[in-house]
Amino acid sequence: MRERDFICTRSGARLFVRDWGQGAPVLLLPGWAMTSDLWATVMLRLEEAGLRAISYDRRGHGRSSDPGPMDHDALADDLHDVMEALDLRACTVVAHSGAGGELVRAITRHGASRIGRIVLVGATLPAPMHSATNPEGVPPEAFAAIGRQLRDDLDGWIEENAQPFAPEASPRTIAWLAAMAQGCSRRAIVDWQREITQADFRAELAKVDVPITIVQGDLDVSAPPALCGERIAALKPGAEYLLYEGVAHGPMVTHAARLADDIAARALDVSGPPAHIRGGPDAA
Repeated sequence: MRERDFICTRSGARLFVRDWGQGAPVLLLPGWAMTSDLWATVMLRLEEAGLRAISYDRRGHGRSSDPGPMDHDALADDLHDVMEALDLRACTVVAHSGAGGELVRAITRHGASRIGRIVLVGATLPAPMHSATNPEGVPPEAFAAIGRQLRDDLDGWIEENAQPFAPEASPRTIAWLAAMAQGCSRRAIVDWQREITQADFRAELAKVDVPITIVQGDLDVSAPPALCGERIAALKPGAEYLLYEGVAHGPMVTHAARLADDIAARALDVSGPPAHIRGGPDAA
């Protein structure tokens, strides 16, 4: 159900939505502990390029309600309901960080009939955690320690990690990012951190059959290239891989013009991959 500035999903979540401009739609999903505010500069630039720029606060974040649960199925259903409520067609869906998982789950759970292309920006895919079949992953005890700190000392975690998100950002911008995380439901961000780190999307990524663009910062410590971008590209050999040199986890903050231009170029041509597509990080 749609009401002014909000969409009420079938599960009862009430999601705050920004919907700017006309033209081909671009839906931008903020990452873990971030809200639609994160995409503001990129959204303005997309609107100026003649596109319809949309973003929303997921459940437990920002101005949206906090009904729980915070798992990939619930978030994928919310995403599907938003696209249905806004009647998005041939939509370019951009997912930052942990949002990559909810986007992949939405495709495998609901299909991709409304999606023309996906853009994964610093996505924490395909499988962050170490296991017998995923030896490159991070040890479970490291993620468990982060979860305990998020539960007991969120401000301390933010103080340690906000600057690496966007190393070139001003202190005022870092404070703005910190306030975004502090304004989220503590239960939501703790539960979703656990969900993201324990997920394994390798099999589901193989089923995604829409054009994919991977945007990867070479200085990203939250989604390192060797663990994330390069592995996504290896799983999807037809994907376009854009390596941003000297860029960390928050290019929508530090390199908004470049990112908006790259998104706009692909959103304006969702009928097929750009002519300059490359097969992966090592392609010529």
